Amino acid sequence: MTLSQFKQPNMTLSQRLWQINWTFVLLLTVTASIGFSMLYSAANGSFDPWAVQQMMRFSAGILLMLTVAVIDIHVWLRYAYAVYAIALGLLALVEFFGSTGMGAQRWIDLGFITFQPSELMKIAIILVVARYFYASRLEDVNRISHNFLPILMLVAPTVLILRQPDLGTAILLSITGITMFFLAGVRIWIFFAGAIASIAAIFPLWQFVLHDYQKKRLLTFIDPEHDPLGAGYHVLQSKIALGSGGLFGKGFLQGSQSHLSFLPEKHTDFIFTMLAEEFGLLGGLTLLSLYLLLTIYGFAISLRCHNQFGRLIGMGVTTGFFLNVFFNIAMVMGLVPVVGMPLPMISYGGTAMLTTMFGFGLLLCVFVHRDVRIGPGAADRDKI
Repeated sequence: MTLSQFKQPNMTLSQRLWQINWTFVLLLTVTASIGFSMLYSAANGSFDPWAVQQMMRFSAGILLMLTVAVIDIHVWLRYAYAVYAIALGLLALVEFFGSTGMGAQRWIDLGFITFQPSELMKIAIILVVARYFYASRLEDVNRISHNFLPILMLVAPTVLILRQPDLGTAILLSITGITMFFLAGVRIWIFFAGAIASIAAIFPLWQFVLHDYQKKRLLTFIDPEHDPLGAGYHVLQSKIALGSGGLFGKGFLQGSQSHLSFLPEKHTDFIFTMLAEEFGLLGGLTLLSLYLLLTIYGFAISLRCHNQFGRLIGMGVTTGFFLNVFFNIAMVMGLVPVVGMPLPMISYGGTAMLTTMFGFGLLLCVFVHRDVRIGPGAADRDKI
């Protein structure tokens, strides 16, 4: 097999930009615009302090996404381990130098920006697992010894994130990583073995890892009415706001639960509740339809890719995005415990926005380089 079979067709920058799926970019912009509107409403009809900052972050995110999209996919293949190492190192730094907020130590304060390394790890784990499995033979993937390293690469950041503590991100990272293993072709019996190990770990996790407030959230999920003014307050107020919106909602800026400050975290974790109160069931379904279109586009881009590395990245990014949306909306509806997870493109948050755009940049990079063939050892060649 010759090097030319792996070589990317020479494309200029303008040609790569032309190859970008601009319909997908338009869907992202429409979705983010809904977020700007809801943040404007959350501030009682003011662009400050949330909407204007979110617009600036989205603009920076678009530039980041397009930059990532036009970079040669072989670059991401070659430096996947480096991206993972940086993300893991930043997570370790949080242990010693992290900033504390709302009872959790999750951020690194750089002065001009407060950065949350766990968000970057959600992308890094996709890159590194795709890099590890991209050229693995089926017989290797099915050997348990071949899976020790990627399992360790998944467990290490999960433990660090749990220590912050950030149960929501740890759960999302774990499920995304496990999904990547499944997409790579790992045998089902290995997942069953992992499930048994997870069940066995429930007691020590409950006893020694989870904090009291996390235990209370899980118990409140079973019976939220048990402590309506304490641990159950968030989800009960969310359900009231969701139900009060009805079919068409109360109108923009007219949500009583949110604007009378009954609804907590209305600009972050519970922003979907505010949207449903003001725009009703139809407004919620409109946003869900946009999310569904983005997910379909993501999977379609992944399946059109002719190399395993790109397919795994695309499927990982899309799956992680879908899981994030699912858990947030299920959380505000009381279908899963409240674990603190923002709604992609809608909730206020700088690191979350930029990380989401970074992930979508990788997805668009997969689309741009969908016809590129990547064979074993491609990442180690001096010239591509």
